[in-house]
Amino acid sequence: MPEIMMQDIVTMTIPAPEQILCDTAAWALFIDIDGTLLEMAPTPDAVVVPPEVVQTLAALEETFGGAVALSTGRQVSDADRLLAPLQLTTCGVHGTEARVVPGGKIVTLVQPVPHALLEAVIEVAYMVPGALVEPKGVGIAVHYRNVPDARPLLVRELARVLRGFDHFALHPGRRVLEIIPQGYSKGTALTWLMQLAPFQGRWPIMIGDDAGDQPALVAAEQQGGFGLKVAGEHFSQAESDFHSISQVRSWLAALAGLPPNVDGR
Repeated sequence: MPEIMMQDIVTMTIPAPEQILCDTAAWALFIDIDGTLLEMAPTPDAVVVPPEVVQTLAALEETFGGAVALSTGRQVSDADRLLAPLQLTTCGVHGTEARVVPGGKIVTLVQPVPHALLEAVIEVAYMVPGALVEPKGVGIAVHYRNVPDARPLLVRELARVLRGFDHFALHPGRRVLEIIPQGYSKGTALTWLMQLAPFQGRWPIMIGDDAGDQPALVAAEQQGGFGLKVAGEHFSQAESDFHSISQVRSWLAALAGLPPNVDGR
C-alpha cells in the first residue's frame, strides 16, 4: 500500500474520494442500509430505494474489484429484494447469515430461532398495540417506531423472556430491539470477510448510523481503516462524519465516478 496514503490518513476524518481512487485496490467498503443508504420508514417494507442508489452500488462493486459488502440487520434475501437486480456480498441479521461472493449462495451461520422464543416475543408485542415483530430466521426484530414511548416496557419484557434463552442477546437499534445469537455482530462479520478475497489485505471503510453498526465501526478502525458515522437518531451531528444520508450517497457516487446526489450536503 502506498506510504503517501498512510501519511495522509492520520490527518483526515472522511477520506477524500480522490485519495481512495488513486489506489482502489487498497480499500474495501462496508455499508449499512437503513439510515445510511436509505431513509428510515414507519415499517421495514415501506422504505424507498432511489434508482441512483442501485446504480451507485453497482458501479462501486466494479470500481473496487468486488470488495464492497452490505452490512445490515435485514436478511440477505430482503436486501436483495430492495436492491434488485443487485446481489452484492452481504452480511445479514447482524453477522448471522452471509453471502460471501456476489450472486452466490446465502449461508446461515447459526441455528434458526427456536419457535418457543418467537412465540414468547410475539406475546410481548401483543402488550403494545403498534409494535411490529419481524421474524428473521436466525434473529427477531421488534419495531416500535410507531409507539416510541413503549421502549422501556419492551426492553423489560424482552429481557425477561431472554432469561430463558441464554444463547441470545438483546441489542438496541433505531426504534427497534434486535434479538440476536450471542457472539455475533456486524463487527464479527466485517472481521470475517476481511480474511477472504477480495477483501483481504485492504483497509476497510465501514459506514453506519446506529448502535448495531458500532461493532463494525470499531472493527474497521482496529484494522487500520475508517469507521464513519452518519448523523441521525443515534449519532449526533457533532460526532458524525456524514450529516445526512444524502451526503453519504454523494460521497459514494464520487467514489463510483458518478454525478453527486442532487441533495448532497
